[in-house]
Amino acid sequence: MRYKNTILVLIFSLIIVSVAFSADKYVFDPVHSTIGFSVRHLVISNVKGEFKEVSGNILFDEKDITKSSVNIMIKTASIDTDEQDRDNHLKGPDFFDVKKYSEITFKSKRIDKIDDAYVAIGDLTIHGVTKEIRLPFSMFGPIKDPWGNNRIGVEANLKINRQDYGVSWSKTLDNGGLVVGNEVKIELNVEAIKAKEGTN
Repeated sequence: MRYKNTILVLIFSLIIVSVAFSADKYVFDPVHSTIGFSVRHLVISNVKGEFKEVSGNILFDEKDITKSSVNIMIKTASIDTDEQDRDNHLKGPDFFDVKKYSEITFKSKRIDKIDDAYVAIGDLTIHGVTKEIRLPFSMFGPIKDPWGNNRIGVEANLKINRQDYGVSWSKTLDNGGLVVGNEVKIELNVEAIKAKEGTN
């Protein structure tokens, strides 16, 4: 009986391993990947920006996308709103405090399919605070580029409340509005290249 149980465990382990290896690893192409954001300023306009240093990888199962996963790493000090004084303020203790919190990360726990759409459920960590979020996304490819590389593309949009992550600085206007809005719209456009065999 013990022998049979051992055989069953081995078979089950092999099944898990075969599932894990059915996914191909793709690495973000930083030249063709952007993570941008916009937030209300003085209630009347949107200020836009992006993070210049983004990395990550996708374990992509073409046969069943729900078996895929994604990890994203963003260097907070790479924030760029095209205005140096504002960027310096955003990097400081009032906002991202980049010396203390150098990265924003997202790590998926699972991928769900809802009708014809996909949602990555996972942990988003900003300013040392981690919260589970739902990240709807669209996937494109894979395709082969002119240089023989396999590529995939991912587009996603998300809204968060920065107060939920302890990024809380603002001032109140005379009309009750905020100098900096709480809702942040995030847009991801990622292009990833299939990793060559033997790379980590």
